[in-house]
Amino acid sequence: MSDPTDKEIEEVMARVRKLELKARRLVRESFSGEYQSSFRGQGLDFDDFREYQHGDEIRFIDWNVTARMNTPFIRKFREERELSMVLAVDVSGSADFGSIHFSKREAAAEAAAILGFSAIGNGDKVGLLLFANEPILFVPPAKGTRHLLRIVREILIARPANPGTSIKAACDHLVQTLRRRAVVFMISDFFADPIDKPLGKLARKHETLALQIIDPLEEKLPRAGRVVLTDPETGWEVLVNTNNPNLRMGYEKLMRRQHDGVAKICRKHGIDIAQLSTDRDRLGDLHRMLKRRAKKRVR
Repeated sequence: MSDPTDKEIEEVMARVRKLELKARRLVRESFSGEYQSSFRGQGLDFDDFREYQHGDEIRFIDWNVTARMNTPFIRKFREERELSMVLAVDVSGSADFGSIHFSKREAAAEAAAILGFSAIGNGDKVGLLLFANEPILFVPPAKGTRHLLRIVREILIARPANPGTSIKAACDHLVQTLRRRAVVFMISDFFADPIDKPLGKLARKHETLALQIIDPLEEKLPRAGRVVLTDPETGWEVLVNTNNPNLRMGYEKLMRRQHDGVAKICRKHGIDIAQLSTDRDRLGDLHRMLKRRAKKRVR
């Protein structure tokens, strides 16, 4: 595809600035607490010594200090807070579909902005992997507002030459590229195959979460007579009669099976998942997912 024009870039940057204001407000008002309580740091740093108490881990006893003080002392640790978050965003052909107000790409960019501002507000690093049929762009994790705004801009402006989708290629790239354990948000509609083994491989190495971007028209066909449906990734077209109730019912079952299949695979590999729709508030869905994670963390 051709490179974006200056006018298109200006329009994208206007959307980036609008997203920045919205994301900052949402993070400030109600999101940063959930983010911080949902993710562990990379490890533990030594903090201090204190006397052993009943119930403490015996493996943390420091025998040199214990010998000097003639009473058991243990080492205290504090969690290393800094994380590296990587936003793996699907910008394939289906990302530009949206039946009401927002495209799936715009919904993904908004979620990325909210998560990104939460991360940098907690002193964490944020990186980006854009992918379609293959990895398109990798931006290593770094800090700073300017860095994050570049990430949001890249999500909105990317136009892959091959509009297909490969979750496998994205997962393989992250496994090979990220040396230290990171938090990875896989943001996609997951209209791809295969996803089971690639997601499992990624989840074994990195803390992985899935954000499935959906559109209401992909869940339920309206009665609109004869229409041509086009696959944006293959160009394949089919004429269907949406007034046929059996066709609409079959379509709903097929889409429900697809969504349930993605959720089942994520559960299998311990990946938290949230569905973000183009036609409703996405902050609430992100909230609920992170609250579930926070609850699991304190168990």
